[in-house]
Amino acid sequence: MKNVLKAISILFLILIANSCGNADNDVNLNLNFNEELGLGKTVDSCLGLEESELILSIQDEYTTLPGKVSIFFKVSDIDGNPVPGLTADQFTIYEQGRNDDCFNTISASESFARISPNSQIFNNNTILVLDLSNSVLSSSLEELKTATTSFIENVMPETTQESFKMAIYWFDGEDSLHLLNDLSSDKEELISSVDGITDTISNDPSTDLYGAIIKATNIAEDVLAESTKNETIGASSVVLFTDGTDQASRYTRDAAIDKVTNANSNISFFTIGLGDEIDTEILKEIGKTSSVFASNKEELENTFNAISFKVSEQANSFYLFEYCSPKRDGSGENNLAIQVRSGSKQGAVQTKFSASGFEGGCN
Repeated sequence: MKNVLKAISILFLILIANSCGNADNDVNLNLNFNEELGLGKTVDSCLGLEESELILSIQDEYTTLPGKVSIFFKVSDIDGNPVPGLTADQFTIYEQGRNDDCFNTISASESFARISPNSQIFNNNTILVLDLSNSVLSSSLEELKTATTSFIENVMPETTQESFKMAIYWFDGEDSLHLLNDLSSDKEELISSVDGITDTISNDPSTDLYGAIIKATNIAEDVLAESTKNETIGASSVVLFTDGTDQASRYTRDAAIDKVTNANSNISFFTIGLGDEIDTEILKEIGKTSSVFASNKEELENTFNAISFKVSEQANSFYLFEYCSPKRDGSGENNLAIQVRSGSKQGAVQTKFSASGFEGGCN
């Protein structure tokens, strides 16, 4: 993963999506949400595995000498819900070489199988967008601040990790998305910014809802572009809160919906609505990943928490699984299958890797 990704190499990677590359080659910096198994394929029937209830979508795969195989993937259930919190002992590795009729199980302990920190190849960013129009400032500001603080506590990791960041923006009636706190991995910094919000922060009592979602999407796409420059796979979540409908009329509903629909597939969209003046159908379209609604300000914290858990689960369902292969230089291209079990559910995915240059000493 040393060379800067060029547009032409993205097309090339799509053509060779079924095989692990060498760590010195370019990597695919786009997540594969549209293809169920990503860069992988269905496991060979010779293994006799049960029908999959978990989906392993391979996002990237590469090898590192002297013999390490790395697979970066997302795990979800068949309904598309993310599956976070998996550990290495829940995975089983199978390899099939050129002399094997089917796959052989590879000992997880002997191969030093592990879930590794994915910060070297993956960044997850949350763009939180708050409606601070007059109706919020005059009636539910304190509840919003409490709910937002809980959201930050739930989404940001216990310990600071540079690969997990959040930015906070706010909007009113102006044709601007105001920055409250730039992207930061510092949880306390983010909470302090929220604490500093006062009821005099806004100069325009109207609501530019459509403009806010358009601008927030632009920001999320810029963040992903920056990740690509740094040869890092990026995912972003846009989380928007409002207690009303668009009043400024600077932008059309269709423009906002089109912006979300055509956004980079690495961006997830969540919306939180408060009160009886919101348009739930619009918020569901904008929050195409998930939407939640609070009927009154007393429910606001629980509603924010519900979305925060979804955002956190999404981020923590990406895994960098690594192990040391027993295959050695000269064995050529080998098939690899990875199976995961979570409770009563299981799923598996198949790919392949080249053992060129592999030798002992991997750990």
